[in-house]
Order: sequence, then structure tokens, then C-alpha cells
Amino acid sequence: MSDARRLIAVAVDREGKVAGHAGRAHRWQVFDVWPDEAPEFAYALELAEHACLHEWHVCDFPERHPLHSVDVAIAASAGDGVIRRLGERGVSLVTTGEPDPAKAVKGYLAGTLPEGLPHDEHSCGGEGHQH
Repeated sequence: MSDARRLIAVAVDREGKVAGHAGRAHRWQVFDVWPDEAPEFAYALELAEHACLHEWHVCDFPERHPLHSVDVAIAASAGDGVIRRLGERGVSLVTTGEPDPAKAVKGYLAGTLPEGLPHDEHSCGGEGHQH
């Protein structure tokens, strides 16, 4: 594990599984990770419709977002734009095929996180989001 405390957010769907698309996720579980300790669920984020990352990162003033305060974000898939924009805020976004949020965090920390799904640009509107 790292020698620094970290916050890791996992996109979740309505059933509590890792959500399929980081940019469209409205629910996130945030885990608090202290050095040499097991990750603990800290809090949940429920984003308004206009606050998903796809919408937020293309708005006129995308300076601050709740996910900009975490260190790592995890989802089943993510587009290059969301990955890049979170990275500009110091947030690493990784993808996984692991459906359980807690197991995904543990897998990330252990370096054993299963690979994520390929991103389907067409289903999310592509890089320009075609709004």
C-alpha cells in the first residue's frame, strides 16, 4: 500500500455494482484508505443529472466537482476525455471488470484489479458529447 492516506471513489449502478460508464455515473461510493489498513467505506455521492462527469467537464465553469477531491476513481469503462480531465485535477481513473466496489478497491490496492471494459464512444455521444 501507499504511505499516504487516499480517497478512492467507485462508480456504482442502482444495484450497487461497479457502474459501466464513469462519465455517466451519478452514484459513487468513496473509500477511505489509510496506510497499512483495510479500505473503509466513507461516504456516498449522489450527483444531480447535470453533475455527471460528462456534463460537468464540458460546462462553462468546470472548476470544482466532488470527484476532483478524490485520488483515484474506478469504473467499468471510461472515455479518454473523462480520464484526461480527471487527470488534470490529479485524479487517476482506472477501469475494471470487477463488479463489487469493495473488491475493486482492494484489487486496485493490491495491483490485481481485473481489466476494464472497452469504452463505447457511440453510446455516450463521443468526445464532443453531441449536445
